[in-house]
Amino acid sequence: MSQRRLLREGHESHFRILPRFIQILHGRRHSRNNPRQICSDEIMHQDIIPLYAADIQDQLKKQFAYLSGGRGGDGCPVITFPDYPAFSEIPEKEFQNVLTYLTSIPSLRDAGIGFILVIDRRQDKWTSVKASILRIAASFPGNLQLVLVLRPTGFFHRALSDIAFKFNKDEFKMKVPIIMLGSVSELQGYIDKTQLTEDLGGTLDYCHNRWLSRRTAIEGFAQKVKQTAQILQSFGTELAETELPNDVQSTSSLLATHTEKKDKMKEDIRLAVEQGDDILESITKPVTENPEYKLNQDQLDNQTTVERLLAQLHETETAFDEFWIKHQQKLEQCLRLRNFEQNFREVKAALDIVSERLSTFTDVGNSCSHVEHILKDLANFEEKSCETVAKARMLASEGDAFIQSNHYAVDSIIPKCSELHHLCDAFTTETERRRNLLNKSLELHGLLEKSLKWCDEGIYLLASQPVDKCQSQDGAESALQEIEKFLDTGARNKIKELNKIYREYAHILNEDLKEHVQKVFQKQESMEEMFQKRQVSLKKLAAKQTRPVQPVAPRPEAFVKSPCTSPGLQREYVSNSESSVLRRVNCRRGKSEMTELHQSRGGSTMDDEENLAVLRQHVMNELIETERAYVEELLCVLEGYAAEMDNPLMAHLISPELQNKKDILFGNMEEIYHFHNRIFLRELENYVEFPELVGRCFLDQMEDFQIYEKYCQNKPRSESLWRQFSDSVFFQECQRKLDHKLSLDSYLLKPVQRITKYQLLLKEMLKYSKNCEGAEDLQEALTSILGILKAVNDSMHQIAITGYDGNLNELGKLLMQGSFNVWTDHKKGHSKVKDLARFKPMQRHLFLHEKAVLFCKKREENGEGYEKAPSYSYKHSLNMAAVGITENVKGDAKKFEIWYNAREEVYIIQAPTPEVKATWVNEIRKVLTSQLQACREASQHRTLEQTQSLPLPASSCTSPSRNHIRNTKKMEERKADLTSLEGYGTAVAPKYPEKGKGWAKTSHSLDASEENDGWSSAEDPLNSSDAEEEGGGGGGEMKLTPGKYTVVTDYEKGVSEEFTVKSGELVQLIREGEDGLWYVKNLSTGKEGWIPANNLLMLIGNSKSAQSLSSSESGTASSTLSTSSSCSDSCNASSTSFSDIKG
Repeated sequence: MSQRRLLREGHESHFRILPRFIQILHGRRHSRNNPRQICSDEIMHQDIIPLYAADIQDQLKKQFAYLSGGRGGDGCPVITFPDYPAFSEIPEKEFQNVLTYLTSIPSLRDAGIGFILVIDRRQDKWTSVKASILRIAASFPGNLQLVLVLRPTGFFHRALSDIAFKFNKDEFKMKVPIIMLGSVSELQGYIDKTQLTEDLGGTLDYCHNRWLSRRTAIEGFAQKVKQTAQILQSFGTELAETELPNDVQSTSSLLATHTEKKDKMKEDIRLAVEQGDDILESITKPVTENPEYKLNQDQLDNQTTVERLLAQLHETETAFDEFWIKHQQKLEQCLRLRNFEQNFREVKAALDIVSERLSTFTDVGNSCSHVEHILKDLANFEEKSCETVAKARMLASEGDAFIQSNHYAVDSIIPKCSELHHLCDAFTTETERRRNLLNKSLELHGLLEKSLKWCDEGIYLLASQPVDKCQSQDGAESALQEIEKFLDTGARNKIKELNKIYREYAHILNEDLKEHVQKVFQKQESMEEMFQKRQVSLKKLAAKQTRPVQPVAPRPEAFVKSPCTSPGLQREYVSNSESSVLRRVNCRRGKSEMTELHQSRGGSTMDDEENLAVLRQHVMNELIETERAYVEELLCVLEGYAAEMDNPLMAHLISPELQNKKDILFGNMEEIYHFHNRIFLRELENYVEFPELVGRCFLDQMEDFQIYEKYCQNKPRSESLWRQFSDSVFFQECQRKLDHKLSLDSYLLKPVQRITKYQLLLKEMLKYSKNCEGAEDLQEALTSILGILKAVNDSMHQIAITGYDGNLNELGKLLMQGSFNVWTDHKKGHSKVKDLARFKPMQRHLFLHEKAVLFCKKREENGEGYEKAPSYSYKHSLNMAAVGITENVKGDAKKFEIWYNAREEVYIIQAPTPEVKATWVNEIRKVLTSQLQACREASQHRTLEQTQSLPLPASSCTSPSRNHIRNTKKMEERKADLTSLEGYGTAVAPKYPEKGKGWAKTSHSLDASEENDGWSSAEDPLNSSDAEEEGGGGGGEMKLTPGKYTVVTDYEKGVSEEFTVKSGELVQLIREGEDGLWYVKNLSTGKEGWIPANNLLMLIGNSKSAQSLSSSESGTASSTLSTSSSCSDSCNASSTSFSDIKG
């Protein structure tokens, strides 16, 4: 529908009511049969009434003629000319105006009958009477019915007037009779006494000033009514001719303007009605005060006129109100329509944006975690889009309501509502379709990852089967059973039909995903082929039976000596010859079998090595490919987002609050990019042919990985800033230019994901490189990466510390952090306070630094994402130079003591688990030991300076290998740890004085039997300095001895399938059995089982058995190591004391 047509239809209602409105405003003339209407019409129209009382008010006030309101016998109006001495001096214009006005007041009917003139000249002369009559006859504008003249009362003038009147009668030129009266009594014979004023002897109540005031008010009111009617007419025409605006602001402004004018009109009408009511009240006041009072005809005419004007005013107001209601409704409908149209444009634009963003969710992911991340992004996007869709649906409902209410623009509203419904339904349908595709992709990736995991487990199974066990028939059969049992699990883990996968997931298979499916299927086939080869080899080994040795009799002497043979001897010879042939055949067969056995075993071992090499190369390829992709993604973010923030052409898209915030948003990503692009990636590519040695690459660059700590510490601020401006047009434009399917926050998370990915790849590489040259480097690199991750995590907690006045960096490296229950016991405290502190624990978060331990209170978590992190309120700290520890507290295996200044302050710490306690105790022990060693070295250095000690011996090897240097360094550190305590073993009352070196081991159990089961570290070859010396500096193979050790890697399957150990758990080696098996007890779970020695060496690595810096002296007391606050003094004396603390 065109706008012109809308405007035309919008005005039809105005034009339907406008004629009636204008008709009421104009009014109509009626015939003389309706005197009241004639009166009001005459007052309303200026062409019939040329003069108003207000115009000649000064002339009327002279009162040389007045209309008293009296009537003659036939209703003729009476005009009185009272005695006025200066009558002859009245200007002709004033005289003419007064007579014209007075004759225009009565109705046309009464004026048509004629006027009765009463000329009072009782106090005048005849000459004046004659002049007055002549002047009146010449100037009177109306019809005359009768002229009554009260002649002078003096005798002379009276007689003279009679004679002169008779002789000069024709000079008056009047067509009506002129009657000369001598008294008021004669006058009353022509006009009733009640129609005469008091000065003429009548009883008519007349006050000229009151009459003049009332006439002025009535005429002013009539003029007010007419002006109001004209204004209403003009305003109504303006409203009817106003075109409807095309925008909300103009429509709203027009409605407000018209409403303001309407209110002003209504106020004018109200004031006019009040004015009319006041006039009407003044007219009827005498009747109100005296019910017997009767109004004269003029008063009645005035009352009728005012009432008619009020009625016309009310009728006009009613018609205008009806017209205004229609007009207001039209404007309000127009305003709602313009609001609807404006909201429609905004909502449609928003729907277009969300639909466009939804169209970017085309990626089906490359892993389960990736798909889950996309699904999460889709869910977040859908949640944010819900508001837009809800607005669209609400707007469509509003449009439907307009249609139901018969809005004048229905033809324009219907298509818009239909479009909104269609867009909302399309968005919901497409979102659901995308979600289904991603769920299908998640299902496929789940199958692929399950297959990959199955393949990895299979490869691990093949690699973990000991070759020596498979040499026997029982071992081969056992290995075959393991393989067959594993292959049975393939029914629910492996991909069975590749074509079925292609058919079922055809709608999500792109080129990359299809290639990934093919690679997984190929890996699965390769793994199954490896299993088939292993099965063939094992079946051959299992099928071999031990053949009995054939006894061969010695050759008879008679056969040699006798030249002739007998039939019996000949047969014996043949038998012996056959026996010799059989023996040679059996010998050759045995050799053949042994050769075949060795070939089978060698072939199986060779196949395993080849398979592991393939797997190592696969991991290496994945490491390099993902590293390249990571570098490209970082460069893309830096160029596509960070650089664009400094681009002047994009400045107008950046909100002021976001400007100069690039360092907060991206952190040190540029530094990370340069490290990986210029250094790490190039170094990795040098190891592409030697994947088992890639651990060295990580170790060489390990210090550079510390840059990730800075990035992760800034991540909460970055994420907070992104959450504030994620909807910025700038980021949307950058994403559009880069054609990224994911928003910037997904790429800002890449460094965090990458640093955690390395440890997974290193674990994978280590799993396939256990017997390779670089296995130790891989293990060390893995440990270092895990240490960096721990340091990053710890630093994230450290930056949340509040209330600490000093510089946390001055406390040294943060070693550990965690939450504990803490009891305090201070010697100087009040006894009640001490008791309360002893039994009521405090929740404290401890931060262990190299130089101090901080006690903080954890505050509630607030915010979202990275902002949802705790804060820690600093309470107090302990200087590690004055700290001591007691490792075991009787009654609880999770408790240990930290005491300060010779137990002046004692803090009983309860860890969440015994394992956490052991980790903290070991770390604190390392700190105290290093401090003790530092004191010894300082003391020895001073001693050497004083005695001018001998020079250090030269190194026996000028160019040691990397592994040898690292092993030598580790051995020196272990020897230094033990040497630092050498000579102090007897000071702590060891249980076995003949083995006085080293610390005594303590059990984590508090049973009395275990408390008394102390043992010296001298028994542990891993910790014994003697063992190291015998092993040639640690270069020999590590031997296992009974003891307690900490597991450094997970072990899922032992000889007993129920026995498993996890990294960090404490195990006890009980005894060594046959076939290289050790009987082991998991002290964390209490379970026991057999583990092969080669696997056990991998599980415990170089970990030391659980030790304590204290030994049990009496079963109820413990001795404790402390580097006291007087360490410097003790260093001067070249000694460090161990104090036994009782109770």
